[in-house]
Amino acid sequence: MYADEINQLLVPRITECPRVLDLFAGCGGLSLGFEAAGFATIGYECVEAAATTYSKNLAGSCHTAMLEVGFDYPQAEIVIGGPPCQPFSVRGNQMGMKDARDGFPIFIDAVRKLQPRMFMFENVRNLMFSHKWYLELILSELRGLGYMVEAKCLNAVDYGVPQNRERLIVVGHRSKYAFPVRETRKVTVGEAIGDTMHVALAGSRFLTPAQDEYIAKYEKASCCINPRDLYPDRPARTITCRNLAGATSDMQRVRLPDGRRRRIFPREAARLQSFPDWFDFCGNETQQFNQIGNAVPPLLAYKIALSMKEAFYLPERSLEEISAQNPARQLLFQNTYAY
Repeated sequence: MYADEINQLLVPRITECPRVLDLFAGCGGLSLGFEAAGFATIGYECVEAAATTYSKNLAGSCHTAMLEVGFDYPQAEIVIGGPPCQPFSVRGNQMGMKDARDGFPIFIDAVRKLQPRMFMFENVRNLMFSHKWYLELILSELRGLGYMVEAKCLNAVDYGVPQNRERLIVVGHRSKYAFPVRETRKVTVGEAIGDTMHVALAGSRFLTPAQDEYIAKYEKASCCINPRDLYPDRPARTITCRNLAGATSDMQRVRLPDGRRRRIFPREAARLQSFPDWFDFCGNETQQFNQIGNAVPPLLAYKIALSMKEAFYLPERSLEEISAQNPARQLLFQNTYAY
């Protein structure tokens, strides 16, 4: 069973010396994948409930702090993180670097100060398109710190997560790196939550006739062929804070055998994000939904961590070698990012 496999696979196994610093750590989805791959982690997150969840479930601890350029970090050999994506999401205002929530100056500053052996960040796919100019600026700045930088859009469904979730993954290194290989088998919603999705569990919140009518109009206007319910024979659509915590026309819901539709529970949403059942979320329901929707699927993080682990122990190349292969080698010893 899918849940049983995740429960056993995604368990902190701290066997390696390198420390991983997780910025904008949320509830620890990214760090959980790295701990399951053997790395020690330490996190920083400004939302207290999310930081509490991290510290409660992971071997590493998470500090509640509002990060800023110039922040004093502990030494780490790898820096990872998910800088706030709202400035670049198609669901947001897409203000990019003009948005005060833009965390990239902070992430770049941490890499500059710590000079880790490797780094990795994830963000929304849209950063590669509507804000491609800004992504190129970020990558040039990171290359300018003496790293080779690889960028690729990965879909979590290709790595064992029962959800279509495309994210931009960027990895910086000084040796050789290859992204994890895509898997052919797709895990379905039924495999993840088949034991609960057709049951009216205690505390279920059912859609009202008025909501059903509104959703039908929304789906018709959107030229939606099938209702956007969760189907047991296919992966889920992207899990977000908005379609979990908000009672919107796009909410994540299941249809019961009697025709009623109910919103999914936090535990069901967590499974669709590949969190193990033992992972306990802190805070009220809305806070839990926000933590789940914001998280990197731990199983995807685990696959990325394993690929980075292979590269971590390879001999580092000299700055001259990196410069010769770097697409932005003219920026290698320059600072071009304006804070």
